[in-house]
Amino acid sequence: MPQKLAIVDFGAGNLTSVRLALRTIGADGIVTSDPQIVAAADRIIFPGVGAAGAAMVNLRRTGLDAALRYAVQAETPLLGICVGMQVLLDFSEEDGGTEMLGLLPGNVVKFQPANRWDKVPQIGWNSVSWSEENAADPFLKGISNGSDFYFVHSFYPVPENPVNILATTEYAGISFASLLRCKNIVAAQFHPEKSGKTGLNLLANFISRSYG
Repeated sequence: MPQKLAIVDFGAGNLTSVRLALRTIGADGIVTSDPQIVAAADRIIFPGVGAAGAAMVNLRRTGLDAALRYAVQAETPLLGICVGMQVLLDFSEEDGGTEMLGLLPGNVVKFQPANRWDKVPQIGWNSVSWSEENAADPFLKGISNGSDFYFVHSFYPVPENPVNILATTEYAGISFASLLRCKNIVAAQFHPEKSGKTGLNLLANFISRSYG
């Protein structure tokens, strides 16, 4: 039976790019703001752009916050992208301080550039690296360590437990978590749907039956 792949529409996602990327690898998903469809899905992609405060307002208004919590508790594989990654954590400094979904322990903080050459937001390609231990993770299958992915963000995640850091990236004088993994959750600060063949490989790994 084909899996049910839900692409969460909470009014702040890069939905067209995600769906086109999935079609490129021979997959498809239903773009939905219906919490019942999200809760019943076999796989969930949770993309997001914009600000944390508005994202949380929309999630609560639609009931998608409860649907996502239910899916995570049911061990449904979930991929968060950019703001869709950040709102999975507990708290963000954005918008004067925003309480998030609390599905992955940690906070989201703003880049503090060490010099005038470090621009915020970070916009463009940057490398993503991981430890030898994490190289065996099925989400990274077929992807070279140090591969470049496309970023657009001013804030970055700081997970409470370093074991949840799957990969890191260097920017503005710090090494930050650009990929997180916690049980059935995997989350990317970058945009795999805008990251060429390598990003498509990452998406294909997520929808594979061997993942999760």
